[in-house]
Amino acid sequence: HRLGMNAVKWELEDLSFKYIEPKKFDEIERLVQERNPSREKLTNEVITLVEQDLASESIAAKVTGRHKHLYSVYQKMVIRGREFSDIYDLVGIRVLVDDVRDCYAVLGAIHARWSPVPGRFKDYIAMPKFNLYQSLHTTVIGPNGKAVEIQIRTHDMHSRAEYGIAAHWKYKLSGTSRSSDSPDMLWLKQLHEWQQETSDVTEFLDALRFDLRTPETFVFTPKGSVIALPLGATAVDFAYAVHTDVGNRCVGAKVNGKLVSLEVPLVNGDVIEVLTNKAESASPSRDWLNFVKSSRARSKIKAWFSKERREEAIDAGRESIARQMRKAGLPLQKILGGHSLLQLAHDLNYQDIEALYAAVGDGHISANHVIERLESSLGLAETYDSPIDENITTVSPSRINRRSASGIIVEGVEDVLVKLARCCTPVPGDLITGFITRGSGVSVHRSDCVNVADLKFHQGDRITAVRWDEAAKSVFLVNIQIEALDRARLLSDITRALSDQEINIVHAAVNTTKDQVAFSRFTFEMADASHLEAVLASVKKIEGVYDVYRITNN
Repeated sequence: HRLGMNAVKWELEDLSFKYIEPKKFDEIERLVQERNPSREKLTNEVITLVEQDLASESIAAKVTGRHKHLYSVYQKMVIRGREFSDIYDLVGIRVLVDDVRDCYAVLGAIHARWSPVPGRFKDYIAMPKFNLYQSLHTTVIGPNGKAVEIQIRTHDMHSRAEYGIAAHWKYKLSGTSRSSDSPDMLWLKQLHEWQQETSDVTEFLDALRFDLRTPETFVFTPKGSVIALPLGATAVDFAYAVHTDVGNRCVGAKVNGKLVSLEVPLVNGDVIEVLTNKAESASPSRDWLNFVKSSRARSKIKAWFSKERREEAIDAGRESIARQMRKAGLPLQKILGGHSLLQLAHDLNYQDIEALYAAVGDGHISANHVIERLESSLGLAETYDSPIDENITTVSPSRINRRSASGIIVEGVEDVLVKLARCCTPVPGDLITGFITRGSGVSVHRSDCVNVADLKFHQGDRITAVRWDEAAKSVFLVNIQIEALDRARLLSDITRALSDQEINIVHAAVNTTKDQVAFSRFTFEMADASHLEAVLASVKKIEGVYDVYRITNN
């Protein structure tokens, strides 16, 4: 609101939402289009009734509907945990009038027609938000018992809210002069000074977010400059607001000319002088994290310590992982020289192997967990043992092929145990590759399994040709994942759709994230792989489901 970037913000949010989360965007857009006709009808009815009431009261006003942006709908579903219908079916209108007196007259007229919802009235005219936003907000029970959100403000307030302080100020002055020290412009002046002093764009954005989101206390530098801090902030918060280096070197502070402890909360009007240590060894204290209030100060303190000990953490993590590898009997050089560990780091959401080492060294993740995930991703741990077990006989391809009870034929090998690899769980129709294990027969992988390339590179002599036995009637387990916008009865609808496809569900797991997205995993038996597409298509038709796909462990 202060910067007048709401229109840009809304457009960027919807565009970003569309390209970052295209499936969620498409699902919400589809739901919006389905409900638009009935919602527009109710909105027009409310506008007509309000205009009639205001005309009878001789109040000049402009009444318009308020359209909800797709990303704002999604955000409300996430933050409030509500269903789409509860959010989008709520009609909103805006009433613009000439002066403040008319704002309250409009409020009275609307409340005379419809009953207000208790606890939903906000007077931001008498008590503006910290970002200078002013308006009356109320929610009433409108036609047909439907809730209606109403905003009432002057044209002047609307101009400030939509276009920002600077544009509004220029528009109102129409060429006249005005002091840049006015209350409306003071914040922009301070913001400009911060931008000039900060070379790091990220640091500037962090400071901006901190300033926008928190209740404020206003204090002064010895030269009279105003610094806005969160309520309850300390001299350390002040020091970091001035400059990162000032914060890192802070050793004490004077408040209104008197030495005070660094953790003493500041109050409006305090004049702060920061005492710093000029020595090269000057550094922040971990104890500061116990009392600083601003996210800027907290992040800068953590960043300093994180940078100082990163190399130490990397070394400790590397040694811990190597020690666990040796204990598990894994080939250290082969794994560290291949791509398996890097792939695992990416799977665990770390940028590279060093980031994974640092996380282990810092205790964010255990080395045991890393090794367990590594063994799981590689399929069978014994695949890295060498040499090939003599008990597994390799014969000429001209020999008779052996038909396995697993539904897989191993080319040129008789009487061999065949196992489907747990890392990729192949099913009929997948291209497959066999790998001769030590003492466990042939492990069958999907040909596009990430482990196959690694196995071919390190132990290519164990790769063997395999194919599906088309005459076999084996039953295979298939895993699918369903991603949907969470709502009531979602799981019931999914299981009904699967049941209608006449498949036998053997396992189900559902997890709902903090952003109200439901991830459902189902394991079921399937004899005909061609049936899978029909199953996925039936689930995709369920309301709220934006993606469904077969999954493998890797």
